[in-house]
Amino acid sequence: MRVVVVGQGYVGLPLAIRAAEVGHEVIGYDVDSRRVKSLAAGESFVEDVSSERIRAAMDRGAYRPSESARDCGGFDVAVVTVPTPLHEGTPDLRYIRESALTLARYLRPGATVVLESTTYPGTTQELFAPLLEDGSGLTAGTDFHLGYSPERIDPGNAVWGFKETPKVVSGVNASSLQAVQDFYAQLVDTTVPVSSPKEAELAKLLENTFRHVNIALVNEIAMFAHHLDIDVWQAIDAASSKPFGFMKFTPGPGVGGHCLPIDPSYLSWRVQRELGQSFRFVELANDINNHMPEYVTRRITDLFNQRRRSVNGSRILLLGLAYKKNTGDARESPALRISQLLLDMGAQVRAADPHVVESLPVDTRLVRVEPAPEELAAADVVVLLTDHDSFDYELITEHAPLVLDCRRRLSSGPTIEVL
Repeated sequence: MRVVVVGQGYVGLPLAIRAAEVGHEVIGYDVDSRRVKSLAAGESFVEDVSSERIRAAMDRGAYRPSESARDCGGFDVAVVTVPTPLHEGTPDLRYIRESALTLARYLRPGATVVLESTTYPGTTQELFAPLLEDGSGLTAGTDFHLGYSPERIDPGNAVWGFKETPKVVSGVNASSLQAVQDFYAQLVDTTVPVSSPKEAELAKLLENTFRHVNIALVNEIAMFAHHLDIDVWQAIDAASSKPFGFMKFTPGPGVGGHCLPIDPSYLSWRVQRELGQSFRFVELANDINNHMPEYVTRRITDLFNQRRRSVNGSRILLLGLAYKKNTGDARESPALRISQLLLDMGAQVRAADPHVVESLPVDTRLVRVEPAPEELAAADVVVLLTDHDSFDYELITEHAPLVLDCRRRLSSGPTIEVL
């Protein structure tokens, strides 16, 4: 089949390459010309998709990145994997709208369209479907198949990749569900059908809200434990020994990526708008997790105060800009907020992250460096924000005069403070 994947980011690229590898003719459509140019040169920016896989798919003629909407013509299946950011607390669905308008021009009877972008329950049927219908003159469920299948990409996960992770699928009617399920069954080991797109949309938000709330819980416990002089990490390890009724979550400098800082707020917004009620768990979790960068900054300030030093004028080295270990994904990363706070306090901030290769919306005062021994030794404090396996932790322990370890990756010692 001719497959169009709209959006070639952390979600769309793995999907596009997998579809190409199972035998489809795939167009990877993206409006970012720099990204398309990089992909056309066989260069990947996603750890889960190697450059070799991209080049192999292109050499076979199975995959072609494009920024031209005309290349979307003639598709049998189109999958939309565009971002859905928040704008002042309100869902920003402009990319979904633009994708629907583009695909509608090329929609043919019998084709299948799937939305994967995370959004509030009702988006597929109340927003996406009417745009496709109005632009094409066709009817969803009758003339073409339409469904929703939430993305479950976990960057850097070596065990649960795209193929191995069960895929929730849905359709606006029985025939649409069958078409959507038939397509994804070629790509993944297991599909999980649900009765309508609303259930599939809610399932995605439920997964991420569960994580968001539990991370907020353990973050708040970590802050209290520090003031009570209790080793929260040891307590978490002890609790994790219980073989039932407990799931391990660990503290950190905040949450990042597209999912946790954004997705639960989509559900909260929908509940407030439709029911006039507050989703208190989400709002509380947002408050705690969103303020973890400020807490990390206070901990850094406390370390300087204990040594009769000032943050202003001090040299601080941040290890890790990505929100998650072993990935280059810096979307909504707490490291960016921490760097900004420290820069505004007058610190000389440097940052090292071998995985983050795409440009970042960071202050020009932030200097990117390599975590070499001389760089570690020159810092007044080293802050481990992302525990990439590629960092040399023995080197850090040996050369850094003082470390704030936000991930408990380093061995304990007199120069190491744990979040």
